[in-house]
Amino acid sequence: MLAQREYGKEQPYIPAGIFKIRLPFIHYKWEWSEFFQAILMCATCLGAIPVLTDVLGVPYEIAWSMVIINGMGYVLHSVLGDPGVPGWITPSIPLTIAFLSNYIVGPDRTQALIALQFEVGIIFLIFGITGLANKVINIVPTSIKAGILLGAGVASIFGEFKEGGRFGLYPIAVTIGILIAYYLLFSQGFRNLRKKNKFADALGKYGMLPAVAIAIIVGPLAGELPVPNIQIGTFFKIPDIAGVIKAVSPFSIGFPSMDVYIQAIPMAIMAYIIAFGDFVTSESLVNEAHDARPDEFVDFNANRSNLISAIRNIVQSFISPYTQLSGPLWAAVTASISQRYKDGRDAMDSLVGGMGTFRWTTMITVATIPIVSLVQPVLPVALSLTLLVQGYICTRLAMDMCETEMDKGIAGVMGTIIVAKSAAWGLAVGLILHFLLSGKKEKAAVKDEA
Repeated sequence: MLAQREYGKEQPYIPAGIFKIRLPFIHYKWEWSEFFQAILMCATCLGAIPVLTDVLGVPYEIAWSMVIINGMGYVLHSVLGDPGVPGWITPSIPLTIAFLSNYIVGPDRTQALIALQFEVGIIFLIFGITGLANKVINIVPTSIKAGILLGAGVASIFGEFKEGGRFGLYPIAVTIGILIAYYLLFSQGFRNLRKKNKFADALGKYGMLPAVAIAIIVGPLAGELPVPNIQIGTFFKIPDIAGVIKAVSPFSIGFPSMDVYIQAIPMAIMAYIIAFGDFVTSESLVNEAHDARPDEFVDFNANRSNLISAIRNIVQSFISPYTQLSGPLWAAVTASISQRYKDGRDAMDSLVGGMGTFRWTTMITVATIPIVSLVQPVLPVALSLTLLVQGYICTRLAMDMCETEMDKGIAGVMGTIIVAKSAAWGLAVGLILHFLLSGKKEKAAVKDEA
């Protein structure tokens, strides 16, 4: 029997310490709009396959199995009470690939990834267990939070349009797809149209789904993508866990040396700094949703999100190390679901229900052979669309977050340095500027919070 939520209360759950266990159909409704959106948005998850094959040198079938294993970890967030759609530590991917390029393809490079992902997991674990995550997210000055968001947003957009980016490879499909995505997700005119037009209202319920669907059609017509070759096969792909362990697990290829662990530390710290931006984004999106929907209390806890992300990274480092790493947020989809949630309880009963439905569905669809064969040609375009939507969201939140002229200036400088140099450089410059430019009142407030 489906548990009911009283007005203004939190969605029902089974308490388990810091975790809040929820299962679909028992603790929240199955949201069909998120179900259909997830069917095609799994294309972004599958976009990890070409990266895994290129960087680690594993066969396509092994990379596909690694994506399925990663998808199982996504579900932990909704099961354990984290109100967001988890994803990769996306802006860190170029930095991770650059770090791994220092090692020869094969066991050496894979061991470097194992060391990196294990250390990222340990950092998540320390911040979650000690409770530092919630404290840090509360005491970090607004200018620094905004700078992290701005840097992540600009990096996401810049990566698509720079020389060698996906826009140059698929200009027509990306252009049409992102214009549709932006219009459906962010246009005030479309929001007004939804109130008067039933078709527009129905279309708006599916977030980025129409944009990906159009890209599947436009890409082949423009000669940028091959026509999908839908296959039935055995219908479901059973992940070759034994093959994955043999190919990339430290239990098969050997554990990294201490030198490799030491060499991975700076990159692990940078990855966490970038992931910290996801916690800021999650908190901002949840707060926005809560302001629009007082009928539900949504509990975002950075410590809990850190612990779940720690579990995913540590487990994957031993079984299936992942070049994208395991982050707490898929910003584009979380924003898309949050936007529909704001339409009222009739549109979506619970925010955690929408998030949970999406991730349970992607876990199933990345292993569904007909769906994978349908979206396989559009994988790079779907990845480009999600990064461009993430860029829009992060830059908007960064600007909304700034309270003073000083916040805007520091965030702009910090965000630019993150893109030009690295996350570590940007954070260092942001902190220096904050303490250099802030008045005594702001410094005392930060000190008191700490």
